Formats: sequence, structure tokens, C-alpha cells
Amino acid sequence: MLGLAPDDWEIIRLSLKVSAVAVLVTLPIAFGLAWLLARMRFPGKFLVDGLIHLPLVLPPVVTGWMLLLAFGNNGPLGRFFEQWLGITFMFRWTGAALAAAVMALPLMVRAIRLSIEAVDRRLEGAARTLGASALRTFLTITVPLSLPGVLAATVLGFARSIGEFGATITFVSNIPGETRTLPIAIYTALQMPGAEAVVTRLAIISVILSLAALVASEALARRSGQGQGGHVL
Repeated sequence: MLGLAPDDWEIIRLSLKVSAVAVLVTLPIAFGLAWLLARMRFPGKFLVDGLIHLPLVLPPVVTGWMLLLAFGNNGPLGRFFEQWLGITFMFRWTGAALAAAVMALPLMVRAIRLSIEAVDRRLEGAARTLGASALRTFLTITVPLSLPGVLAATVLGFARSIGEFGATITFVSNIPGETRTLPIAIYTALQMPGAEAVVTRLAIISVILSLAALVASEALARRSGQGQGGHVL
């Protein structure tokens, strides 16, 4: 396929691994934050909303620098994860997954929040009236009706993770086989004379993966809108 070399396959495999882990770890956090913003009223809600979406407007390099301060070997969270969970982020693929997760989180929260807000609260009220507990109402009404939006957010987060570059290279550098994902590999090849063929191959793969994820996200969003009375994410 496209004449890919073994090194190219390694880059693709690492990119898919990083993106998949980033999305799987982020999804429950994104759902919890989305439900909090969609259903709860509390002081400082606008501040929480702003902090969640901050990575969208900050330069990715700044986000990577902040991750370095917090999750680096000398950072408070970095020391905690290493001492208590045995997880190291610096110069590891786990750090690349963390950077991708942070950058994908705002998009996932927004998509899931819109999906939850589209759920008719009268259905939740009817379930409570019939004796269902808050937890049962959540699991049998809220979650199923918002599931298409959750799936769309998952795919969208995956697409964003595939394309993550700035925060990743700032936080965990550019290490072959460990942190060199597709965007970083393309950037590296661009610095090398005569590597146009490598750039072209990796760029085509990147476009294919990202486009497939976006098409899937749009299809799920439209299905969600049709399933919820025409409300589109």
C-alpha cells in the first residue's frame, strides 16, 4: 500500500495506538464534564467551561509547556504517576497520548454536551415520576439517547489526536518508535533533503485517516439528529 516502508508502518501503528489510548482515557472524563456543564448549575461554571476549552485557543506549544511543568519528571503530577502508578510520561508514548488527550478533550466535551442537551428532559422527569432512581434514569434514558453524540465525539477526538503535533513535540520531543507520530514524522521528513516521497506517503495516510474519522463523525452526528427529532449536533 503506497509502497510503505517498515518504518512508515511503525509510525502509523504508533499513531493509531496513541490516538486510541488518548480517546479511551478521555471519553469518561469528557462525558462527566459534558454532563456537568449541561445539567448542573454552580458558581464558576463559566470558568470551568473556559478552562476546558482553553487548549482550543492556546498555542499548542504553550499547552505542551504546561504539560511539561505538570507531568514532567520533576512536575507534581509526573512524580505522583511515577511513584504511585508506575507511569512515566517524559519521552514516552504515554506522554504523546496525554498530549493528544488534552488537545482532543474540548472537542469531545462540546459534542457530548450538545448531545446531552438535546435529550428531552421531560423523558427523564417521567422516568423519575414512575419511580426510577436518578442513577437508573441516567443509565436508561440519558446515556442511550446521547450515545450517538458520544460516538461522534469519540471519532472526532480520534481525528484530532491523529493530527496532534505542537503539544506533543514540546512535551515528549521527537523520538523514533516512541513519540514520533504521523505529524512529527512528516515534519522530520520535511527537514531532510530528498525526502519528498516519504512526506507524500505519510501525508496521504494522514489525510485518509483524518478524513475517514471526520466522515464517520458527521454520519453519526446526522444519525443522532434524526434520532432525536431533528436536533443536529
